[in-house]
Amino acid sequence: MTKYYYKKSNINAIRKKIRFLGLGLFFIGISGLIYVFFPIISLEFYIRPAFATSNVASPIPNASVLSSETLQSLWQNAANSLKPTDYSNAANWYPAYTPSTTAQEPHRMFYLSIPSLGITNAIASNADNDLDSHLVNYEGTATPPSHGNAVIFGHSTLPQWFDPHNYKAIFATLDTIHTGAKIIITEDSATYTYVIDKISIVDADDTSPLDQQYDDSYLTLITCTPPGTTWKRLIVHSRLEKIQ
Repeated sequence: MTKYYYKKSNINAIRKKIRFLGLGLFFIGISGLIYVFFPIISLEFYIRPAFATSNVASPIPNASVLSSETLQSLWQNAANSLKPTDYSNAANWYPAYTPSTTAQEPHRMFYLSIPSLGITNAIASNADNDLDSHLVNYEGTATPPSHGNAVIFGHSTLPQWFDPHNYKAIFATLDTIHTGAKIIITEDSATYTYVIDKISIVDADDTSPLDQQYDDSYLTLITCTPPGTTWKRLIVHSRLEKIQ
């Protein structure tokens, strides 16, 4: 008598594996797209509403129309963000920047306050580039209240993580600032008040905000934007208030 042996087909198991593999690849693809386009998402959620009531000197990036230049910029930003760049070192923000003057400002430490944002007596220094420990008065720029443009760098992140005492998140709400708001610099017993006169967004490699003007005393705050990204730079420019 002939005996027949039947082996249970594993087609269903293979189909399940293929299905799970497809779902995995789908979610990886979606995650990748979100990662690339997060700057646009952040811009629409945080920057546009904040700037809707602000007097912005320069137009903010147009996210409603994705031009080839914008797409290229987004891909480049995603690629750069995967590199091990230490953005806690202010020197890495503009590696190609060459100061217009070789004059070395003496090492100084002072305090910066922005009352409208709840920032009080934040330490700023030009002694080093450690943004995790204090705001950085960037090398090659003036120091307040000297004539010239004192450029100060600070970290930003998503606004819900804003902490005026944490230098990794101190400028998280800087995009909500308005022209006419005041920046107060305190050094020893002296106090200097700067009034914001211009707000703009520029490309990450645009060094023009570091340019020096010697007709008056200026102070410029720079941080990354949109919140949670390093795609662009938010520039907050101010001028020393004249004492009448």
